[in-house]
Amino acid sequence: MSTQTSEYKRITTKAVLAMKKNGEKLAMLTAYDYTTARLLDESGIDIILVGDSVANVVQGLETTVPVTLDEMIYHTKIVRRAVKRAMLVADMPFMSYQVDIKEAVRNCGRMLKESGAEAVKMEGGKRIVPLIEQLVDIGIPVMGHLGLTPQSIYKFGTYEVRAKDSSEAKQLVEDAKILDRAGVFAIVLEKIPESLGAKVSKSITAATIGIGAGVGCDGQVLVTNDMLGMNEQFHPRFVRKYANLSETMRNAFKSYISDVKAAKFPSKKESY
Repeated sequence: MSTQTSEYKRITTKAVLAMKKNGEKLAMLTAYDYTTARLLDESGIDIILVGDSVANVVQGLETTVPVTLDEMIYHTKIVRRAVKRAMLVADMPFMSYQVDIKEAVRNCGRMLKESGAEAVKMEGGKRIVPLIEQLVDIGIPVMGHLGLTPQSIYKFGTYEVRAKDSSEAKQLVEDAKILDRAGVFAIVLEKIPESLGAKVSKSITAATIGIGAGVGCDGQVLVTNDMLGMNEQFHPRFVRKYANLSETMRNAFKSYISDVKAAKFPSKKESY
């Protein structure tokens, strides 16, 4: 079984589906700026998501609900400049695709045309199938999102694990199959039981990308700032911290301040 993606010069929807078929796990992380996106792309990430989590990570908002379409286009356009190999997916923000199909298609078209994204991601099951079918028909790739859907946080009232009871789990499997038939190339499964994540992955041809959904998914995604340890207030069970940049950055800032105060920076070598 292959574990490398070096043979793919560019990651496309075709490559994503081939990787699932071949049993090769997909790695996805978020980016909202040029520098992070460049480092991710150079490191060999498969998919970069410009998530509406920009609301929490960059804008300091409590939920993802306030983010606008123009803001998502702005951040995706910046990320696009850095990405050469990875597939670039952009979140469609709350109320950019829920009103009616005509407006939603126009907004998704704007995202691709103005930002350079190669696919859009949207939350929801059966309700958005007519939109997905139309988008796929006109050539706009769609990534779905089931389980915990942050744009519906006011409806749920909590960020707890979804689909723990049999009825919700059954509906999630059905929604995944419906989205699959509608033509999505991938589905994010967020914060659901591990066994359910594996079941869904085996039930559809689209790739599943888990976040708190177990190792049985076809790939995994995390918010980059979380896995780098930049958010000390956020400690969900599904986040593995690969670094502690908050401490590294704070120490660097303190050292800089100390050097400036003590007239140790700049030195003669650092001056003209």
